[in-house]
Amino acid sequence: MAIRNRMLPRWLPESVPGIVVGGAGALILGAVIGRAADLSALIGTGGYVFGAGLLLAIGLFGSTYAIDLRALREDLPGVVAAVTLGVVLKASLIAGVMVLAFGRSEYVVLGIAVAQIDPLSVAALGRDGRMSPRARSLLSAWASFDDPMTVLLTLYVAGYAYAAAGHEGAPAAAGGGAGGYASGLALNAALLAGVLLLWWAGRRAAPLLPSSPRARRTGVTLAGLLVVAMLVIAAANMLMLAVGVAGLFLRTKAFGKALDRAVGGAFLVAFLALGLFLARGVDVVPGFVLGLAAFGAQAVVALGVMPLFVRGLDRRDRIALGLGQQNGITAVLITLTLERDFPGTVAIVGPAVITVNLLHGTAQVLSAHPPRFGRGQSDKEERDPGSERPLPQEEPSGQGPLTLGSLARSRTAPGPLPDGRSPA
Repeated sequence: MAIRNRMLPRWLPESVPGIVVGGAGALILGAVIGRAADLSALIGTGGYVFGAGLLLAIGLFGSTYAIDLRALREDLPGVVAAVTLGVVLKASLIAGVMVLAFGRSEYVVLGIAVAQIDPLSVAALGRDGRMSPRARSLLSAWASFDDPMTVLLTLYVAGYAYAAAGHEGAPAAAGGGAGGYASGLALNAALLAGVLLLWWAGRRAAPLLPSSPRARRTGVTLAGLLVVAMLVIAAANMLMLAVGVAGLFLRTKAFGKALDRAVGGAFLVAFLALGLFLARGVDVVPGFVLGLAAFGAQAVVALGVMPLFVRGLDRRDRIALGLGQQNGITAVLITLTLERDFPGTVAIVGPAVITVNLLHGTAQVLSAHPPRFGRGQSDKEERDPGSERPLPQEEPSGQGPLTLGSLARSRTAPGPLPDGRSPA
């Protein structure tokens, strides 16, 4: 909390993390650089795609690394429903809005570009204390494993949209078709198997090494090098499914701080790259509508469909999942793929990403500090002047959820005074 207060002005609410302000600054800087120097030839090149893939790989690993495995096992049907039915439904809703609003059938591809949730954003911003660990793990799993379904949708929907736009033949976005998708799954499986085998061998060999600080540091270094090598290989070949699954198994306390820094740095660099992306030009009205549709589709699926598969989530967690749509580097990668066949996709998706993230940030602020009406001077008296700490009833007490009854009891039955006397 102290770090956050040094980074931000006092007038910003506590629900705005410092990294959000840093991301906004990086976005502006990227846009300024992109306008000052023509970097259009760089965007879409192999180096740019590799860099974006590396950022995505870091976000995927960080997102699944933070998942509560017990919560994941309990909510596995909900995760499967989210990354299959949820993605298809979201893409359909978004595409339907865009086609109806603008009358262009090729706009169905835009639903694919923003239907997924960006795992890098979730990993960087997912430490929201208003979400329970269970809901946070569900959102992290949702963000990490919806990409395979997005790839499948790209294979089939891009072909329809390409023909609807009056083109002949197959679009480049379809890649190798179903065969290419199957080979990609095989390569993901091979990378994952190799990494897990080396990790298992290292864990078996660890007890045989001397129990000295130097030996422990060597073991941690080798484990870190294995993770870095996996991320680089995955970024070079877009083997993101392997990275997401590996984050569930490659776990050690030594990774915690380093991974937090890596995710935070990748988040800032991703927004810098997004600024370069936006400098190419934007199509504001379709982008704004696309962003609204993406944010709304997440709310529809999370509040209307997920309760059928996930039982026991309280109202606060359901709302948090409904407001959980975030877009970033994943949408950029998909858009770069679609731009070759559908020129203008970049100009629409760019402002849509900004719209989604602005809506997400605004919703988080409002959910943390909802407008209150009819509250008198008593609220002001309960706050310590000059302090940013929340009211006592807003802090977790460890005694169960706050209810009107418990609040009334806490005010009508105060505890003993500091000197032990009973209150009057």
